[in-house]
Amino acid sequence: MRRRRGSTAAPLGFAWRLGASLGLVVLAGGVTLLGVALAIAPQLFQLHLRMAEGPRIEPTVQNHVDEAFASAILTALGIAVPVALLTSWFVTWIVARRLGRSVATVANAADRIARGQLDARITTPAIGPEFTQLTESFNAMAARLAETESMRRQLIGDLAHELRTPLAALDATVTAVADGVLPVDGTTLETLTGQTRRLQHLVADMSAVSRAEERQLDLHPRAVELVAVADEAVASNAARFVAAGIQLDLEVDGTSPVVEVDTQRLGEAVANLLDNALRHTAEGGRVTVVVRTEPDVGVLEVVDSGEGFDPGDSGRIFERFYRGDLSRTRSSAGTGVGLTIARAIVQAHGGTLTAVSEGLGTGATFRLVLPTRAARSSDGV
Repeated sequence: MRRRRGSTAAPLGFAWRLGASLGLVVLAGGVTLLGVALAIAPQLFQLHLRMAEGPRIEPTVQNHVDEAFASAILTALGIAVPVALLTSWFVTWIVARRLGRSVATVANAADRIARGQLDARITTPAIGPEFTQLTESFNAMAARLAETESMRRQLIGDLAHELRTPLAALDATVTAVADGVLPVDGTTLETLTGQTRRLQHLVADMSAVSRAEERQLDLHPRAVELVAVADEAVASNAARFVAAGIQLDLEVDGTSPVVEVDTQRLGEAVANLLDNALRHTAEGGRVTVVVRTEPDVGVLEVVDSGEGFDPGDSGRIFERFYRGDLSRTRSSAGTGVGLTIARAIVQAHGGTLTAVSEGLGTGATFRLVLPTRAARSSDGV
């Protein structure tokens, strides 16, 4: 036997529910007012009559006055309560329509975003600061999602581009060996090993930049002089600069600031800056690491006399895989994420990393700024 499904009634809309709620409030207030008025008003009225000067009111007249007073109260409240109910429902209907449209707009935009339309935005309704804040927060969330999606697509495209070259080289070499074109000798094996290492290096760099940008770095900060971090980085890279014929110097302008950092991670960031300067500075050039103290911050600058870059690219050079000179190859330009990792490490320490250049051929300056230990203590950090 088939059972017929009972149709469930559609729930009442927002306007009806709000109107019913306010109607119950008005009704409860009217009943309360009526009860209080009938309990107190007659006694107060009689008291005023007794206090009034003049001839004494006869009992029959007194009863008639009391009944008239009670009847007037009942009549007035009997008219006032329904009128108040109608008025409240009318005002509620107007307000609920505005609120309902605003909520429906937000729900509509949220549904569009859920379906992948990340350009959905809502206008600010003039119905109070709370809805204004909701609108601004929603639009900020939508913008952030759109930015994240754009970065995701760019990352996939960049990865595909970066992986294409070593994979193509591996495929060509393996095919040539299989066809007997190339012998399986030391040169062939070295080619295969080199391309494999490039892939491993790229994967390791992507893993590092992902952890850094997601603030998943395992930091162990301690108080240290910033010049000590700079000195260790310079000493570790000195041999490479000598081999490339580039002068590498360390200068301390005044006293060295004391910062609370993870020395290993910050040293990695400084090493990436030096590596970038080494790749973009020609033989005979100079790279200088400058450490100074400024109000509440410690500053480390890596100044090179190398290629420089277009001032309009000062923000983009920290993006993954960005290379201002598109003619540069992988071997000469690195994986393209060293500066991204350096900035993420510095930001994880509460600092900033910026770059300036006056143009191509004028060199570049990378400025690393960290709050000093005294500034952190004064801020309660």
